[in-house]
Amino acid sequence: MKWDTSVEARVEAGWQAVRDDGRVRGELLEAAYEEPCLRRLFPWTGMGELHFSRCTEPRWTWDIPYIQPAAGGTYQVSGPLRSQTVGPAATAREAIALVIQHLPSGCGPAFLGTPEELAGHEAATQKQQTHES
Repeated sequence: MKWDTSVEARVEAGWQAVRDDGRVRGELLEAAYEEPCLRRLFPWTGMGELHFSRCTEPRWTWDIPYIQPAAGGTYQVSGPLRSQTVGPAATAREAIALVIQHLPSGCGPAFLGTPEELAGHEAATQKQQTHES
């Protein structure tokens, strides 16, 4: 399946906005962007944290772990819920690896739209696949 260029442009604009924002360590952004499975997701920041969404519009999805800065240049990977902890990471690359290990099943490129539109799209796709089986 070819990735829609309008989605690609919106996701790329999101990455540029996160870079321009300056709230996330550069080494972390670089490591995340180098990973194709994360580069195709929509990035967003909050409180110095790097989050990834399966859709391009707010309220972004909260089903992917996120990375928090920690003392001494280290990281803490949490989520997807705020009450969940994945684990500590000594480097940006270790933090990225933890996120990738905990991606939801079938996590693909970002969907152009809101979480509600994404849910509707996934339900329609699942229904269509069920009827084709």
